[in-house]
Amino acid sequence: MLKCTTYFILAWVLAACGIEDAPDSNIVVDSDADSDSDVDGDTHSDSDSDADSDSDTDSDSDTDADSDTDADSDTDADSDSDSDSDSDTDADSDTDADSDSDSDSDSDADSDADSDTGMVVGECARTQSNCTSPQVTLTEVELGIPVTDYGWESDTNPFPMMIAAMPSGGSRVAWLGTDDHVWVATLDCDDQLVGTPFSFPAVNLQDIHADDDGGVVLLTRDATNGGTDNCGGGSLCGGESSPCRTMWMVRFDGAGVVQWETQVTNLSDSLAGYDNGARFVWWYQHHGRLAFDGSNYAAYFCIGITVNNGNCVDIHEGDRMQVVGADGSPVSHPDAFEVGCSHSWGTRMVWDPRTEHFVMVCATDNNCRIAQPSPYSTVAQGECDGTLFGGDLVLANDSNGYWTAWSQGGQIRLEHFTRGNMSDQTIDNAGPSAHPHLVSMSNKHMLLTWESGSGMAAQIRSASNGATVGTEFSMDIPDHDFGAWKSYSDGSVAYAGAGSSNTSIRIARVMPCI
Repeated sequence: MLKCTTYFILAWVLAACGIEDAPDSNIVVDSDADSDSDVDGDTHSDSDSDADSDSDTDSDSDTDADSDTDADSDTDADSDSDSDSDSDTDADSDTDADSDSDSDSDSDADSDADSDTGMVVGECARTQSNCTSPQVTLTEVELGIPVTDYGWESDTNPFPMMIAAMPSGGSRVAWLGTDDHVWVATLDCDDQLVGTPFSFPAVNLQDIHADDDGGVVLLTRDATNGGTDNCGGGSLCGGESSPCRTMWMVRFDGAGVVQWETQVTNLSDSLAGYDNGARFVWWYQHHGRLAFDGSNYAAYFCIGITVNNGNCVDIHEGDRMQVVGADGSPVSHPDAFEVGCSHSWGTRMVWDPRTEHFVMVCATDNNCRIAQPSPYSTVAQGECDGTLFGGDLVLANDSNGYWTAWSQGGQIRLEHFTRGNMSDQTIDNAGPSAHPHLVSMSNKHMLLTWESGSGMAAQIRSASNGATVGTEFSMDIPDHDFGAWKSYSDGSVAYAGAGSSNTSIRIARVMPCI
């Protein structure tokens, strides 16, 4: 499978076009299931990140792109970078101290918990195992409806599928069809299809959130402004035009009836993609994620940022976070922003009930780092070598910390940090991959996975200090660079990947463990 892994090529392309920047586990296999892409995706398939040569244009672009946010963003970012050396020194000593003490306590706790394995938990009555020997199920689900294939797996290409947990233990799975629709189906406790799938018009899928009454899907649609590529009457200062699109949250009930649709980009009848001030989806980075605080839905995603340049416009690139209430109305939220990181890819977000904040990280070529978008600050300093990638974000097992996975040079790193601050603990060489995934299994554990051959490798780790729990194991499910595992209330986690045919998907589930 061919993959696009050069994440700094975007800015080189933009500059050339005259566009500015802004051992195996115990696995149970169940094969008895019940029962458009972006136009320029191929043309720009190498563009899911930004070239080192863009550093000179970054400052100009970011000044323009960040005009809706704090003007001091770049200054703040530089001061964060300056403090890296001291923080790294502290992080090394913290890592050693924490790892020794916490690893021992984790081991003792696992030993003490042996008597609790074999218990069934949650409404789905899934059986707990010991995290040193996790149980994995693989279920092939025949959908009867074509699924978009993985393609290049870049962040400029269509995203094929995503799963979401229902509070009662089942799932809703969304996939991008080959018919300009995003489809949604319900899965039971055994990850089997129940009911009839339904669909919504869309050209791309981003994420899905599920509840027992329905859910919300984040998807992309074509703009409706007319003109070249539905971008209105404005003119680019350089480069070729690409379709202008919009990002939407769509709320549906359990039967697939739309309850509301809310655009989270800002195009309208009077504001087109090539008009100054537009925040829209263009050909480059535009994947996004959802989070839910119990009342409101938040979307964090990449955008095009239109800025006047004389009689024409430049299209910068960054990210945006918007919040929508339970009735579909936009919410003025302290964590929302017009523009955060620029350039940005790998947008990740989690709701933190401890601090009552949506917390986000991005990968950016602005000083080549993993950063928090608002306020714009460094989490971990990377290098401008074309291999920087931002993975997922989870809550740490402490009062106010987080873990994020990222990679550089084909090696996974884990960082522990708190909101607004740099990493205070780094775990190097956590796995050999350019595209890590991280998910919370419980308050105590988290699961790190990455591509290995035609499947996935996985390692359970402590959510307290990042120490490994048990040994690495493997799963026979195809990895996607931008795919995501999702957490369930019973402590299990699940991932939706490509199935054995173009009308099926495969669900990998790591069962609850202690």
